[in-house]
Amino acid sequence: MRKEVILITGANGEIGHGLITYLAQHCSTPILALDVQPIDEDIAKLCSRFILGDIMDQMLLGRLVGEYEIRTIYHLASILSTKAEYNPETAHRINVEGMLNLLRMAVEQSQWQTNPVKFIYPSSIAAYGFPNVAAKTAAGKITEDQWTFPTTMYGCNKLYCEHLGRYYSRHYKQLASGELYENRVDFRCLRFPGLISAFTTPTGGTSDYGPEMLHHAAAGEPYKCFVRPDTTLPFMVMPDAVKSLIQLEETPRQNLSQLVYNVTSFSPSAQDFYKYVLSAFPKAEISFDPDKKRQGIVDSWPADLDDSAARKDWGWKPDYGEKASFEEYLIPVIRQRYQK
Repeated sequence: MRKEVILITGANGEIGHGLITYLAQHCSTPILALDVQPIDEDIAKLCSRFILGDIMDQMLLGRLVGEYEIRTIYHLASILSTKAEYNPETAHRINVEGMLNLLRMAVEQSQWQTNPVKFIYPSSIAAYGFPNVAAKTAAGKITEDQWTFPTTMYGCNKLYCEHLGRYYSRHYKQLASGELYENRVDFRCLRFPGLISAFTTPTGGTSDYGPEMLHHAAAGEPYKCFVRPDTTLPFMVMPDAVKSLIQLEETPRQNLSQLVYNVTSFSPSAQDFYKYVLSAFPKAEISFDPDKKRQGIVDSWPADLDDSAARKDWGWKPDYGEKASFEEYLIPVIRQRYQK
């Protein structure tokens, strides 16, 4: 008999750490973790099994289908925005073709189980795209269907994968003869703002200037911020990111009015980050040295998100606002980490 599991891809990333920790404490379903890099030992012991493998390996995914009954997939694996710009074709292959591999697996599992597999997908503010700062400023908070004109390969990948999820959830093989595909994938997507973790270091996101300030200051290392002081983006701390994923997964399907939801918490400027960091680490050496190209990408992303649909449909509300994020979570935890 196949073992029931929750599958988490990209398990060794920032979100994966927090999600696995939460699920291990609050969910009885065993966790099957997958990553191309060896997972941290303290996270591996929380999983029923860790597989060192690639989402591009269709033979591996085929073996998982035969061995496990996968109830929920958290597809976290991807090449992030900055790294994707250096090799866009590779990013497209992994971010899009890898997604297709997992959606195919989810369809097969859904048919076997005669019940839709939940497919939880973190998208990004990179799916948006403003032509200039003036348009960004004038727009204010934006909803899920506004300004979706991404300027990065990562953003293009994320937006397209949202559409793939919608297709597999609602229209998969709609012209197929014979039995209708009633048990399609139950796709659910969050558009995340910039995410900040106190426990893991940034790994290549264009919004990472904020967390990089914090981690460099705590480690006693100088840091040159690659954006202007007035640069403003929406952010969220990792506990709230995990909370939103769990809440979305637990919400009954009939309560969801859409497949893609914005979530956010606070929208500081880079100067605001600087002030918080300096108040906690007065000796921090932080300077602003904007990189024209990376600044251009950040300027194309919204300064704030309208997450009213998530609040209405499934009661979304972050636990950490701006002040609490820094004073109750980020600064004390990061300070303790680097004092060890």
